[in-house]
Amino acid sequence: GYYSNFLVEHHFSGLGQVSASLNLLTYIAAKTSTIRLGPAVVVIPWHNPMLIAEQAATLDLLSGGRLDFGVGKGYRYNEFQGFCIPIEESGERFEEAMEVIRKAWTTEGRFSHHGKRWHFDDVVCEPATAQQPHPPFWMAAGRAESLQNAAREGYNLFLDQFQTFDVIFERLRIYKQAMAAAGRKYDPLGVAVARGLLIANTDAEREALIAKRMKMLDVMNAFGRSPKGDQKSSMVSDDDLYKATVEGTLIGTPDEIIERLQSMQAEGVEYVLLAVAAPEALRTFAKEIMPAFA
Repeated sequence: GYYSNFLVEHHFSGLGQVSASLNLLTYIAAKTSTIRLGPAVVVIPWHNPMLIAEQAATLDLLSGGRLDFGVGKGYRYNEFQGFCIPIEESGERFEEAMEVIRKAWTTEGRFSHHGKRWHFDDVVCEPATAQQPHPPFWMAAGRAESLQNAAREGYNLFLDQFQTFDVIFERLRIYKQAMAAAGRKYDPLGVAVARGLLIANTDAEREALIAKRMKMLDVMNAFGRSPKGDQKSSMVSDDDLYKATVEGTLIGTPDEIIERLQSMQAEGVEYVLLAVAAPEALRTFAKEIMPAFA
């Protein structure tokens, strides 16, 4: 009964994270028929934009138009260091590359592009995307200026799994206000909020899951800080890891999780991405929680 499946792109973590999301999604597309598929996100500054446009278009075609194209600027310092790309250039690299991808998917016939980072002469994107004019664009954003830019430029929005509900709701308000200012109508299925799913039926299970989640957050937060520790990404959670866990996840019994989802719904959230460590949690969610929202 799930609607979509989004995969991350990460490199050099040593944790076995997905590094080639479009490849894996193409495999999943061949094994499925209805579920929507997307990267969350392709980190655009690391890639040749024409190659990404063609690879993503191929996935959209092979899946029968099921691609949601999630993009982002990246936030992990060790990844930029590994690729020998200054993280300070991520914004400008992202903007130019997205300009190329938009041209590739919307230009009839051939086009050329000459920018600061990329040059293409008399090129055409092959194949064309199945969805026209192109697959939906999704952007991961957290800072106010990024949220406002996403709204102005027509992106759907990803909100990360690491922040507390209060922070997520405030970011959603900023995005909604920017959408209204840009003359766009808010679509609840145009904002996907990621949340960790921790199903616990006893106090002992709950405490064990909280401890495990806190360790994970500590590792993820380290990736989002600069080597000197003087800068941090909007993806970095609250310093109080216990607070970040209990006030930022879907945690507890199925009934408690239903209540949390209802509180999200009251704030205008209708699209939730579940981050889980084991398939059994997804099965429990589908069986015991989904029916409350049928």
